Amino acid sequence: MSITDEELALTAAQAGAAVVRAMYGASLTRVAKSAGDFATAADIEAEKAILDVIRAARPDDAVTGEESGRTGRDGAERMWLVDPLCGTLNYAARSMLVAVNVALRIGPAVTAAACADPFAGEVFWTDGVHTYVRREGVDERLTPSADSRLVDVNLDPPFPNAPAFRAARLLADPGFAERFRPRVVSTTLAVTWVAAGRRAAYVTDGHLRDSVHFASGIALCEAAGCVVTGIRGEPLHTGAGGLVVAADRRTHTALLESIARGGR
Repeated sequence: MSITDEELALTAAQAGAAVVRAMYGASLTRVAKSAGDFATAADIEAEKAILDVIRAARPDDAVTGEESGRTGRDGAERMWLVDPLCGTLNYAARSMLVAVNVALRIGPAVTAAACADPFAGEVFWTDGVHTYVRREGVDERLTPSADSRLVDVNLDPPFPNAPAFRAARLLADPGFAERFRPRVVSTTLAVTWVAAGRRAAYVTDGHLRDSVHFASGIALCEAAGCVVTGIRGEPLHTGAGGLVVAADRRTHTALLESIARGGR
């Protein structure tokens, strides 16, 4: 029997995570990109491992990789979005807060996705309907929760909605400080944590359609039943863009109120 798309996403993410673990702590060659950004040899090798898994099982699918760009037939309905090492700066500084993201978009919708934590030995995954975390071969359903009051805020540029919106302003908003506790993990693993109940919410600016960084986390949160919109509460990928993902409607509303105050 051929492998399902969700199992393929999970297997590919695990292959990338294995490379990330194996190369951790080594002196790694850096490849300069743009605006001070860089990739390491681990990013490149992890992406190769992921693409090998996908191409062996789905040779006709298109792929967009963070490091290798887009390959495959123009106009392909099936597109894999691959971020082999989300949190490269963390990794280069020998911090273990990183993620390996693999998502499949068919037409306009992401129908399968996986986000692997290489060092915790966890893979969060979805078939587009349900969400799970796999540990040592055992799957557990994910349940969002706002109980922690922890909100991850992405402070990395670019900030396309500045000066009207800057995520950093949330940290100074009295209403935000009274209700929530900010965190800055600097990897999209934190988006996945909202689906898993480990974060109450996540906020970022940016144009995120077909983002190799965010596609997996967004798909996981949507399938888990989180509230997922742009920074002004509009449908995702419309209007101002950005992302507010919250474990429940009450948390989402409170964040939109703080964001609105920051733009005044």
